[in-house]
Amino acid sequence: MTTPAPQSRPPFYRDVRILSWAFQLLVFGLIAAVVYWLFGNFQRNTADSGIPTNFDFLANPASFAIPGADFDSNESVRNAYVVGILNTIRVAVVGIILATILGILIGIGRLSKNWVVRKITTVYVEVLRNLPLLVIMTFTFLGVVLQVLPRIENSWVPLGLLVVSNRGIGVPWYQDASGLSLLLVLFVGFLGWWLIARWRHSVSDRTGEASRASLYGGGFFIAVLVIGWLLLGASYTLPVVDGKQIAGGIRIDPSYFAVLIALVIYTASHIAEIVRGSIQAVPLGQGEAATALALSGFQRMWNVVLPQAMRIAIPPLGNQYLNLIKNSSLGAGFAYFELTNVTQVTVGNGSPAVPAFTLALVFYIVLSLIASSFVNLANRRFKLVER
Repeated sequence: MTTPAPQSRPPFYRDVRILSWAFQLLVFGLIAAVVYWLFGNFQRNTADSGIPTNFDFLANPASFAIPGADFDSNESVRNAYVVGILNTIRVAVVGIILATILGILIGIGRLSKNWVVRKITTVYVEVLRNLPLLVIMTFTFLGVVLQVLPRIENSWVPLGLLVVSNRGIGVPWYQDASGLSLLLVLFVGFLGWWLIARWRHSVSDRTGEASRASLYGGGFFIAVLVIGWLLLGASYTLPVVDGKQIAGGIRIDPSYFAVLIALVIYTASHIAEIVRGSIQAVPLGQGEAATALALSGFQRMWNVVLPQAMRIAIPPLGNQYLNLIKNSSLGAGFAYFELTNVTQVTVGNGSPAVPAFTLALVFYIVLSLIASSFVNLANRRFKLVER
């Protein structure tokens, strides 16, 4: 029996692994050299022009007011950035929630057996998703908010609860209690709802009886809200027309309303197609099995089809959420003082452009990463467990 001769290693210039690492290091070195060259040019040009590159401007007075916010023009630029960040978060969070609800309803409507519902939802999707968002936002602001909504002296006051005008929309709001305390009550209520729902689902899996998770969890949530409201001694205030202003309640700024509506109806048209495709990707046998178990159409969709469809829809939904967050920057063109608008006005008042917009870029990246982490968490939650 002959022993095979040991194979000699190839020379390093023919070793695939070494060549692969060498190529990657070469590309990395070229990119680093270009970045270093650009940064050197930036430093030389700013030094020659006398433009500051630090963040000392954040302590300067903002010298501009922010409508709809308790912000004085004598406050610092730093505080203006905080208001802009909060405004961006407000329109993004509310927009994501409303766009998801509307998109799911329209996506289900696209598959409806009712001809009228199916055609209306189809027209909605095919029209809105093929229009530029900026055009929709412009029409919403100039055509709806400023033209359709009445003047403040002719405001609509439905049921005495709302005040609707082109100066803003007044809605009831709380008073005599801190917002942090009410948020804590809401958190306890939602946490209890989730825990009770898990408990009821486990009981249903063990015994076969109806879980009624929404009934038990929702009842607990309402009870926590009522008890917390009474313990905190909170009350509410209704909006009323006071001359040319809205007093009481809380006023929704017209620019916020226009930007929010445009983002919601545009993003919902894309979400609807994602939901429709995800539902159609669920095997037909799942729906047929639910029908064989005498489940109603709502029960079949809610308990059987949608949970499986959402497992497919979550990754593309995450992309739409990120698009909505970034598209909120278009509100800068309609006097909505989100982060981009605050940055533009700050630079227009003499602040250095590069560090100012660097802060805006960093925030958008952080907000997008936070949104992506929540989407990834949901994706893991809906992941199919293999046994």
